[in-house]
Amino acid sequence: MRVDLNADCGESYGAWRLGDDAALLRVVTSANIACGFHAGDPTMLRQTCAAAVENGVAVGAQVGYADLRGFGRRAIDVPAEDLTSDVIYQIGALQAIARSVGGTVEYVKPHGALYNRIVTDEAQAQAVVDGVRACDPALPVLGLPGSAFLAYAEAAGLRGVREAFADRAYLPDGALVPRSQPGAVLHDPDEIAARVLRMVVDGTVEAIDGTEVRVAPESVCVHGDNPAAVAVAERLRAVLDVAGVVRPFTR
Repeated sequence: MRVDLNADCGESYGAWRLGDDAALLRVVTSANIACGFHAGDPTMLRQTCAAAVENGVAVGAQVGYADLRGFGRRAIDVPAEDLTSDVIYQIGALQAIARSVGGTVEYVKPHGALYNRIVTDEAQAQAVVDGVRACDPALPVLGLPGSAFLAYAEAAGLRGVREAFADRAYLPDGALVPRSQPGAVLHDPDEIAARVLRMVVDGTVEAIDGTEVRVAPESVCVHGDNPAAVAVAERLRAVLDVAGVVRPFTR
């Protein structure tokens, strides 16, 4: 049993500050760093990549819709060709920034509305896969177990990595409870740690209606914009270290 611990980072923009990246990067093993389309400005991305390199944390390109105002959480109907180009653009930008501080992009993770949409939208899932392959077919991709995205990625020869969410509630079908619904986001570090340990050891999580959902994650995500993110990540790392199961999936 091995599991990676990832977090969304680099999401501050100009004077707007979001999350405590410095603290998270001392705890997690992989960082999903925004690429400027839904969050993050060039200086922020460079600083975050540098901090990740300094802490030995794997750098991942967190690609999303071009939606700074909506933080990438609004569904946007982007033509497949444009979406592929957007993914290439974002990965390429972060790759250049990472290299400037001695790092490299080691994987790709879609963000927000894009992540949720490609669970079932085959055309958009394929468009993201095409973008990743065009940049580097050796890049692994993070996605929801059972999603169209992971299926298309693996069919295209990409390594698909099953991801679970530490601080999000699940629906019985394995999808995430929409943020608009009560109980969608969890905050208690002890409760979350117990949930994640069950995910890793048993490969299951309890859905919002009490049913059991199969997840078997290779990586577990903590959302950096959650006010409890650092406390959650620290508690998770402590529990997972005791179990001896923490390891970056890219190394």
